Amino acid sequence: MSTLTPAEIGHFIDAGRGVVPADLVIKGVRLLDVITGTITQTDIAIVGDRIVGTYDSYEGARQIDGTGLFAVPGFIDTHLHVESSLVTPLEFDRCVLPRGVTTAICDPHEIANVLGVEGIRYFQRCAEHTLMDLRVQLSSCVPATAFETAGAELTAADLIALRGHPSGIGLAEFMNFPGVLFKDEGCLAKLSAFSDGHIDGHCPLLKGRDLNGYIAAGIRTEHEATALAEAREKLMKGMTVLIREGSVSKDLHALIPLITADTSAFLAFCTDDRNPLDIAEEGHLDYMIREAIRHGAPLHHVYRVASWSAANAFGLKDRGLIAPGRRADIVLLENLESCTVRQVISAGRPVTAELFAERGTVEPVGLSSMKAEKVEPDDFRIPASESATRVMGVVPGRIITEDVTLDLPVVDGEKQVDLAKDAVKVCVVARHGKNRNIGRGFVHGFGMKRGAIASSVGHDSHNICVVGADELDMAVAVNRLIELKGGFVVANDGAVTAELALPVAGLMATTSFEEVHAGLIPLRAAAKALGVVLPEPFLQVAFLPLPVIPHLKITDFGMFDVDTFALVETAAPEGAQG
Repeated sequence: MSTLTPAEIGHFIDAGRGVVPADLVIKGVRLLDVITGTITQTDIAIVGDRIVGTYDSYEGARQIDGTGLFAVPGFIDTHLHVESSLVTPLEFDRCVLPRGVTTAICDPHEIANVLGVEGIRYFQRCAEHTLMDLRVQLSSCVPATAFETAGAELTAADLIALRGHPSGIGLAEFMNFPGVLFKDEGCLAKLSAFSDGHIDGHCPLLKGRDLNGYIAAGIRTEHEATALAEAREKLMKGMTVLIREGSVSKDLHALIPLITADTSAFLAFCTDDRNPLDIAEEGHLDYMIREAIRHGAPLHHVYRVASWSAANAFGLKDRGLIAPGRRADIVLLENLESCTVRQVISAGRPVTAELFAERGTVEPVGLSSMKAEKVEPDDFRIPASESATRVMGVVPGRIITEDVTLDLPVVDGEKQVDLAKDAVKVCVVARHGKNRNIGRGFVHGFGMKRGAIASSVGHDSHNICVVGADELDMAVAVNRLIELKGGFVVANDGAVTAELALPVAGLMATTSFEEVHAGLIPLRAAAKALGVVLPEPFLQVAFLPLPVIPHLKITDFGMFDVDTFALVETAAPEGAQG
């Protein structure tokens, strides 16, 4: 909250005492106290963006009838990439605020890897106009590793220059945990520059003394725990565990037993990467809340995790409770168990379509970021003499991939797709105009029988990633993607069968979230027509090039062994780079 004048403070006092009317009063609502678990029928009085009165009756210039409704604190998504919603921050605001998400702590890591400082400044400008409180962390690992070609690089000096914006909290997820453990000079410089503030973590499967060393660097939160034992060790070592449920990484059900009276103060919810299909069909944090309750987590502790605990973990002391002096972020529910949202109050303002229409606009950036040159089918050939092949094994619902060895056919010195073994090609085409690299390999687990799917969303450097059973279709999909200036493409029998344009840095649409949602439905159907069995094929493709998540990944440099943090030697077609 900004500094208040004595007169403003005096007005809050008078309104809280009932001496003067409030600006807004929610009458007769049943208030859930997320600390004690009690439910009490009361009025809630609001002046400006601040709650001034509870557990009493009040009069106000404007009133909302809360009869039959429940009031809970606004939900806080503690770690997400807005870009994964495939819409701009202003559209994301319009998409999830009506579902109760009044604060979103984002890492603009994806656009930063494409556009650098320009991308982060774009998000900061957007945060000045969103109705929700969009908090913009500063991306710590751009690029995530030195084993891929990113569009930009952010040094400690770049990040320091971005500090001071009102949307800031601290340093976003420190993905390069090997760089931390081995005291990389650049990593230490960033950790030092932000050592007086909040630093987000990212250390999948790290444990024991290595985990101790990582936390000792000043890192306090972590969202990559996928199993109870991992999460409990991180809790015991002082981290706040952010329970994640994205469109690909689905950890909620595994970690629901963690939500107890003993631990709820040290947990929070996050979505990380969630697309418009899942938001429209399941929900956002509201989905996580109802699922946790449905599977037995104690109700008021679930709502505590979604609000007060999250606020505390990130130093947002002005919110997370419905209490005098707190920011007036309130969700009115028809039912606590199902988390059915009727009305949202954001900073004291009832959220309506008219309120969204009053926001300012921000011009999109990165509309010319797609700089890849067109490809030919031969660019995806993989010369080989031996059949034994290290193959990425995709696990549905996880971004961790397995390192599988399969015997694949070799014909005329070229390694072939093997549909019987569910082994198709995966390639990464550099798209930032710095080189013409193409990384080549194989992936298992898509179930693909024909065609290809391509994406310019490819964490974290966001080169073009294409998975295909046919080299011609792979080329068709990639070339159409270049023409679209980014997005998703499905190709079969030499023709495009579905597409979605994402021209804002090759990551986000210029259209509404409703239009993006509608466009994803035929894309998903077209992918399934190729035989793809994964429930969310496009985000699954997007995580194949993520070289900081175990075990085997691919970049534009080639196949990458995350466990040894080294490239896997593979051959390239004659005359080709990569």
